[in-house]
Amino acid sequence: MPVLTVDLAIVGAGPTGLFAAYYAGFRGLTTAVLDALPEAGGQITAMYPEKQILDVAGFPSVKGRDLVGNLLRQAAPFKPQYLLGRQASKLEHHDGVPVLELADGERIEAQAVLITGGLGSFAPRPLPAAEEFHGAGIVYFVPELAAHAGQDVVIVGGGDSAFDWAIALHGIARSTTIVHRRDKFRAHQATVNQVKELGVPVLVNAQVTAVHGTEAVDGVTVDVKDDGIRELPADAIVAALGFTADLGPLGEWGLELDRRTIAVDSTMATNLPRVYAAGDIAAYPGKVKLIATGFGEAATAVNNAAVAIDPDAHLFPGHSSEHP
Repeated sequence: MPVLTVDLAIVGAGPTGLFAAYYAGFRGLTTAVLDALPEAGGQITAMYPEKQILDVAGFPSVKGRDLVGNLLRQAAPFKPQYLLGRQASKLEHHDGVPVLELADGERIEAQAVLITGGLGSFAPRPLPAAEEFHGAGIVYFVPELAAHAGQDVVIVGGGDSAFDWAIALHGIARSTTIVHRRDKFRAHQATVNQVKELGVPVLVNAQVTAVHGTEAVDGVTVDVKDDGIRELPADAIVAALGFTADLGPLGEWGLELDRRTIAVDSTMATNLPRVYAAGDIAAYPGKVKLIATGFGEAATAVNNAAVAIDPDAHLFPGHSSEHP
């Protein structure tokens, strides 16, 4: 199988990994960016590309899809190699240098590895009432709002994603209804208030007990406590029930783990030589999981990797504004 040789292999193409690709290029390092997902952007692309993100410095509000696009454009001048839809399955060290093996057998010989895999591999929690339904119309994410234009949409869940999608689909879908099994929500209260102000129906203490339709969803049965059975029209069901995360093959690499995260020191180094981690997957005391935090960790990891690769290099290369 072919062997790809780069200075830095970045495992994870979410925001932290994409910024690391830019910063490594800024430092003159060649990079390869791997991700098991078929598109760059990680969880943002897969789960909430249309969501407005409010806590990225310099952006009062930025749509997830636009943030990912900007990060790709920022890294583009340095020509990172993207290996998307490809899973890194094994990590070995040859003479102290990391070697990654992909699930398809291809190998990457890198002078250093940076793991930016977010929460690792993740899968949506299924909607129990849909287990016997084999038609179309049940989704777990909303990558394209326009796909639901003019539809009756039922959203199942009580977290931020459920309420964010209700807001985003309001005025696009013909109708939007939230169904939640409790009368308390995990979503931020301000978001809940906004949904209620828009007049979106929210059925609490309720469960979808049946999905109707043949080739596609055309309705659901909802059992509402103290209000009985209700039949709702539905062209689409968004099952926003959260997801389960798994480190996958990363858990077998010999990394020191802290539950489902990777322990790092102040240089973002792991217990393995020339292997670093940044973003949500990295753990240390006092960690705050924000996209903005991941950006800073990526720069710290890349700068320390650059010195590990070339001991004569400076840890801090200067500010980008000082370079042509």
